[in-house]
Amino acid sequence: MYDTTQYLADHPPTVVPLEIKPHFDALNQQQKQYAHHLSRASFAGQRVVLAQVSPESIPIYDLILAIHKACEGGYKKLEKTGVSGEDLTLWLEYAAQFLGNSGNYKSFGDSKFIPRIPKDALKKLCGVSKDAEELFEQASSTGGGIYETDDAAAMHLGYPDQGHTTAYYPDSSSITKDEIQTIQDVMESVNLMPENTRVRKEKDGNYSLLIASGIKNPPADQRDLGDKTSLPLTGKLEGKTLNLVYGEYLNQMAAAALEIKRAEKVALNDTEKSMLEEYAKSFGAGSMNAHVDSQRFWIKDKKPMVESNIGFIETYRDPHGVRGEWEGLVAMVNLERTKAFSKLVESAPQMIPKLPWDSAFEKDSFLAPDFTSLEVLTFAGSGIPAGINIPNYDKVRQTEGFKNVSLGNVLSAKAPNEPIPFIRPEDDAIYRAQRDPAFEVQVGIHELLGHGCGKLLQETEPGKYNFDVKNPPISPLTGDPIKTWYKPGQTWGSVFGATAGSYEECRAECVAMALSCDFEILQIFGFGDGTTDIDGKAGDVLYAAYLSMARAGITALEFWDPKSKKWGQPHMQARFSILRTFMNAGKDFVRLESTKDDMSDLTIHLNRNKILSTGRKAVEAYLQKLHIYKATADVEAGVKMYNEITSVDEWWAEKIRPVVLSKKIPRKVFVQANTVLEGDGSVTLREYDATPEGMVRSFVERDV
Repeated sequence: MYDTTQYLADHPPTVVPLEIKPHFDALNQQQKQYAHHLSRASFAGQRVVLAQVSPESIPIYDLILAIHKACEGGYKKLEKTGVSGEDLTLWLEYAAQFLGNSGNYKSFGDSKFIPRIPKDALKKLCGVSKDAEELFEQASSTGGGIYETDDAAAMHLGYPDQGHTTAYYPDSSSITKDEIQTIQDVMESVNLMPENTRVRKEKDGNYSLLIASGIKNPPADQRDLGDKTSLPLTGKLEGKTLNLVYGEYLNQMAAAALEIKRAEKVALNDTEKSMLEEYAKSFGAGSMNAHVDSQRFWIKDKKPMVESNIGFIETYRDPHGVRGEWEGLVAMVNLERTKAFSKLVESAPQMIPKLPWDSAFEKDSFLAPDFTSLEVLTFAGSGIPAGINIPNYDKVRQTEGFKNVSLGNVLSAKAPNEPIPFIRPEDDAIYRAQRDPAFEVQVGIHELLGHGCGKLLQETEPGKYNFDVKNPPISPLTGDPIKTWYKPGQTWGSVFGATAGSYEECRAECVAMALSCDFEILQIFGFGDGTTDIDGKAGDVLYAAYLSMARAGITALEFWDPKSKKWGQPHMQARFSILRTFMNAGKDFVRLESTKDDMSDLTIHLNRNKILSTGRKAVEAYLQKLHIYKATADVEAGVKMYNEITSVDEWWAEKIRPVVLSKKIPRKVFVQANTVLEGDGSVTLREYDATPEGMVRSFVERDV
């Protein structure tokens, strides 16, 4: 029997407020109405996110709400059930973590967590109402169940044929990775995008493609494949059929489309109206082509006072890396902080050529995006990032453009007196003072120049190429002409599959590490005068940035599972590989120090004076490989290299990981405000206490 205590809910969770009031109050009435309807559209997908995480997540969610409603918010009433105050606290802590992650698997790590309140105590607590009693039984018996820990593999998200949990392939425990790939190949051959779908293997051996839409039978002219209702499968699945089934998340998609139409009536310009028309088509009829078109309008809506992006966006949690999780962002622009990001955009054409590849592997021209600093009002999804670079559609971002956003009130949110393991006492003061500025620089470069740079060498259609195929570019890795590229219909994600998400995050992080060494970039953010001074204020920020990345590489081990030998979080897998790169650089650049056998006093020793030489050189060598393998679709070499550098050997697993687990700090969960549309058309902001009870109340009052 393995140790299941690692899966217990955080005690206590780190609950922080997402501060927004001053920025919301600065909006006029039309802008507030626009933000309100977009927020409602975003939150309409709450149950979609839950359904994408695990089968038991929706009944657990309903149970949390039912217990709260039975008490009318006054939890003292639960004393009549005979549950102790301590057990009630444990339940509320679990509820807060569940709601903050939109499911019972961590959004950052993809591992299951279970309540600390004993099962019999929770059952007693559910005696508060008949609804709660029934929902407790459902939450205990559906899918893996709220308390189930017997199967170690099922405690992590992943492919079902490897024993892991996934809700992207519902009721399909026997579906294999090869079957999923065959279905993907067939969809790719007819240009049917997978982001808003799930796949179910039926008892008759055929398959259903479940397409999210607010209409069960959309008109043929609104469907991406017209009047087609099925696709014949090929290869090992020849003779089987993939049936197209509309109406997945029917009520939620219909509600989202309705709120989008309401937002359209108060849109702030014609570009936003066009964007919202395409959103409504996508959510109503299930068209991913319409969502792609919505993003074309979105990237043209420059620096709006109310920014938003909604849909099936990121594909990290699908084990196959192609199906998107529902996500909805609504935010206000911070004009002051946006000035620095605008300057960074202006500098991009001068900065990108400093990266370690020539123009053959770079876009013909930099597509200058909108880059804004946002204060988040609403983020519906499983977790809130610090920055975003979208759209993810190669057909748009490679030739038309993209947007970057930095989420300011997410970056600045902190728990009081937060400990910082693995930083030496002599580095503590500088690290605490400069980690926020360093992180803002890192996020800015990562999102704009990291995700924004690079060309995919493609055969765009049969016989047509976006490079000279008769005189192919010379690979800086081999000195020979390239031999691989993307074939018609292939995308970065479809070729690199499940590795793509983490690999691309690693590439962007390495761009940030390399270019943050450029003091001209640091000056853009207000640090230094542009001259190289490793000992000055800008040098402090750079030192904190490298320390932060090294520390993230250590803490990443929390998200590696020794049973399955599997990484549960793409960003942390990437950061572990960068720490390995630092340590492999030699010349005593980075080492881990400890004076105890159990490594409990482990600290990072980073040589500040070698960042600009040894550190940057090592990062750029690694970045060059990441980039060239991606650009040329060399999946064999790229995945082999990435798997090797992110492998966790015995020393890391048995000596370092236990220390990481003993010092881990609960990840922040954010209490978000709600908006209320009053009878006179005004919109008010309703805020909540940064407590587990405040978190629950916020969800009860926004439940749609």
